[in-house]
Amino acid sequence: MADLFENPMGLMGFEFVEFASPTPGMLEPIFEKLGFTKVAVHRSKDVVLYRQGEINFIVNNEPKSAAAYFAAEHGASACGMAFRVKDAHKAYARALELGAIPLEIPTGPMELRLPAIKGIGGAPLYLIDRFEDGKSIYDIDFEFIEGVDRHPQGHGLQIIDHLTHNVYRGRMAYWAGFYEKLFNFREIRYFDIQGEYTGLTSKAMTAPDGKIRIPLNEESKTGGGQIEEFLLRFNGEGIQHIALLTDDIFATVDGLRAAGIPLMAAPPETYYEMLEARLPGHGEDVGALKARGLLVDGKVEDGSKRLLLQIFSENQLGPVFFEFIQRKGDEGFGEGNFKALFESMERDQLKRGALKTAA
Repeated sequence: MADLFENPMGLMGFEFVEFASPTPGMLEPIFEKLGFTKVAVHRSKDVVLYRQGEINFIVNNEPKSAAAYFAAEHGASACGMAFRVKDAHKAYARALELGAIPLEIPTGPMELRLPAIKGIGGAPLYLIDRFEDGKSIYDIDFEFIEGVDRHPQGHGLQIIDHLTHNVYRGRMAYWAGFYEKLFNFREIRYFDIQGEYTGLTSKAMTAPDGKIRIPLNEESKTGGGQIEEFLLRFNGEGIQHIALLTDDIFATVDGLRAAGIPLMAAPPETYYEMLEARLPGHGEDVGALKARGLLVDGKVEDGSKRLLLQIFSENQLGPVFFEFIQRKGDEGFGEGNFKALFESMERDQLKRGALKTAA
């Protein structure tokens, strides 16, 4: 295995997330409320590009495509994702040498062939080396809509921070090995979270470029919890949530609420009462945090502050949801909030009757 700091695939961040739905017209209104704008239309397929900042969301409505078959099996979902690489041909060849399964994505005449391998849940993982403005895959395969800003600000979301996978119990090691072997990811966090009734384990993987993060979640041995519910509703393993980065989460959340995006219920009052004890001298406006239901994590020590502010949407595409995150020097995943969040989601399961407790 290559050294942890080596980047043998030339990774350079996320390029796009691809979405599909068996119900026409379902995805577009959600993305518009999230602050995305339709900026380009594919030249020959029923595929459109939505963008906000540097985030690319592709909506694939092409009949009889891999995306359509994925959506027929899993419902509205993220049906593919793309990594930026320095050289797609070399990265693809290396992935196949290391045992990746190639996926053939049909292309039309005068259309780019995007190399792809089989990723989580069988969804394509594309390797893209054309992403500079004027030379990108969108400049070649799409037509930009005249008069529309190509990088609209929307609600201030800038890049994809991470994509979390939910996997079957016992499969975490397989998927960790997949990212380690092919892309030289490394494990940066490991959590074992126990709620009152259920639990989960989570392994956060990051790429050597520091820009691609993939947390992996699996159900604890007790079963019946949130990961198991996702796997049943989604009909398999897949992307559970998409985390999007902003540099002003207060303005972003205000914009999302005004647009009608339902956000997870605020934590109990005690969460904010205990915040100063947990992060003494954090310096955040507790009233502003509480008014928006924002969560805070990180470390404050020796006069140095490293904070992470986050909030989650309610489920938007079947069991799939979004996270909105601001990093103030903290590169974690809000692990200090995990247990509180897990227990609040557990309470929601109880309320909906999705979780049964012993009498």
